[in-house]
Amino acid sequence: MAYRVLSAEISHETNTFNIRHTGLQAFRDRYLLEGPAAVAAKGDKNTELAGFFDVGMAHGWDIIHVISAAAGPGGRVTREAFETLLSPLTDMARTGEWDGVFLMLHGAMVTEDHDDGEGEILRRLRAIVGTDLPVAVTLDPHANVSRAMCEHAQILVSFTTYPHVDVRATGRRAAELLHRTMTGDIHPRTIRAHRPMLEEANGGRTDIGPMVERHAMARAFEAQKGVYAISINGGFPCADIAEVGPTVLVTGEDGNESLSAMAEELAEDIWTRRHEALNQYLTVQEAAAAARDWRSGAGPLIIADYADNPGSGAYGDAPALLEALLNARVDDACFGPLIDPEAANLLQDGDIGDERTLAIGGKTAPEFGGGPLVVTGTLMWRGEGRVVGDGPILGGQERSFGQTAVLRVAGIDVLIVSIAHQMLDLQQFRAFGIDPATKPVVALKSMQHFRAAFAPIAGRIIICDSGALCTTRYGLLPYENVPRPIFPLDGDMDA
Repeated sequence: MAYRVLSAEISHETNTFNIRHTGLQAFRDRYLLEGPAAVAAKGDKNTELAGFFDVGMAHGWDIIHVISAAAGPGGRVTREAFETLLSPLTDMARTGEWDGVFLMLHGAMVTEDHDDGEGEILRRLRAIVGTDLPVAVTLDPHANVSRAMCEHAQILVSFTTYPHVDVRATGRRAAELLHRTMTGDIHPRTIRAHRPMLEEANGGRTDIGPMVERHAMARAFEAQKGVYAISINGGFPCADIAEVGPTVLVTGEDGNESLSAMAEELAEDIWTRRHEALNQYLTVQEAAAAARDWRSGAGPLIIADYADNPGSGAYGDAPALLEALLNARVDDACFGPLIDPEAANLLQDGDIGDERTLAIGGKTAPEFGGGPLVVTGTLMWRGEGRVVGDGPILGGQERSFGQTAVLRVAGIDVLIVSIAHQMLDLQQFRAFGIDPATKPVVALKSMQHFRAAFAPIAGRIIICDSGALCTTRYGLLPYENVPRPIFPLDGDMDA
């Protein structure tokens, strides 16, 4: 008889400092799909759902997938949105007997009512299905993993890459463990280790640096009997909540006394190497000076505005870097995305080639990355900002920037959009007539994901901190709820 498995995807990374709460429309803007539509849209892409179906179909499961929902990172999820998204899962869970549950979560959701959104999802599910039913969860490694999440799910598996290129593979790993649990081959539980930090020194970056060694150690541990998956989470520091920061999860056989020691060894390495930061954060003026002086023919200078990353819940409308580039007379570049629905809408009624003067950016919270910038430029593109990615992360998935325009300002092509997405795929420029590979300077809003697609074309990559909402100068942010002392808010300290 086929195993009957219930699945759902509810994903959000919540920046609690963002003043704009995340409602249902924000989920619709990215994707909010009922089960069959979700499978059709995501079932053959680089997604956890695709990996889950790879395994489920191979084993002949009877799968009921009820919802796939994700919104771009932003402020707290509204009560209405949370309850609306959760109800298909809890309603279906009540309909009969299940052999297992597979959930695709993020791990850093905060709602109006619950600082631990995923913990609340799992708590409500357990109240329906009981304490013993096998539950497997996939997580983003920027999860702030809570004790409740480990209490209510036997299996938790995070992506092992940042940029996240192993999303489908992670779905497969977690689904195979769920299958082995349902057959009675294994009896897993997940152990959690944590250190008093806002995040790992490099935000979990895995292309270079200390995380490379940690993942090698984790894979060696996984080769031991009774160890099934080790997840190293860098944490998400833009959440002012009690259970914040890096964690190590070891999913292994219940009763295996070595699991805790493995988790603690890796967590201690995160703590011991907390000063080993890889990025050098330039001011916007320093970044603009580097752009002005860039002469290499090996590829463009890529400037990443780390602090205004929409992928971590920043507003994405900080104009400070653009203003610095203009002041430095950088005249052959592209910049984007600048999230400004008002400006994007105003530019829809113009003709291509028109000269337009308007204020762009800086309209949400000018104290983070500067106020509106008045510019005059030539309208190069306008319309609906549909993108189908072809890079390692999006891999055929569709995204929409909403109403979109390209304004050429003193030689800089500025991509102005309505819906927030970080820059992580070359098609996010190319779809609008901008080829970043041919530009001497490419300025974009992202922390790390951009590297998957942009590093291959780059002559050099530099990082700047524009002072926007995801600044690494954490003392500028009004933390009230994180436990104290905590690194780096309270300087150097003993664990």
